[in-house]
Amino acid sequence: QLQLVESGGGRVQPGGSLRLSCKASGSTLSSFVVTWFRQAPGRGRQGVAVINASGGLKQYLESVKGRFTVSKDNAENTVYLQMNDLKTEDAGIYYCAAQTYYTSAWAMVSHYSYWGRGTQVTVSS
Repeated sequence: QLQLVESGGGRVQPGGSLRLSCKASGSTLSSFVVTWFRQAPGRGRQGVAVINASGGLKQYLESVKGRFTVSKDNAENTVYLQMNDLKTEDAGIYYCAAQTYYTSAWAMVSHYSYWGRGTQVTVSS
């Protein structure tokens, strides 16, 4: 059974950077599509970035393109989300989720079978 644990969240000022990690256990992430979601207070979960099993396909929410980068280290069984030039609207709880196959509807919460518990990102001056 795949288990996911997020880390790396924290508080930064606008324009700052954070790198989130999604560490897997119980199975290897080389067989999974992994997506980062975020949830702001009072709002639903929003798909931010997806990386396919091989790491060769990456897609992003339009508002984070050019600022966020998703990557996968299969040796470490970890997926990362590098977030640069953070804005106040990027704040929320960030979750990683995994599924065994990719779909063009990658940002749909219902697509994913495995979820981590999230890590908090606060962007504030």
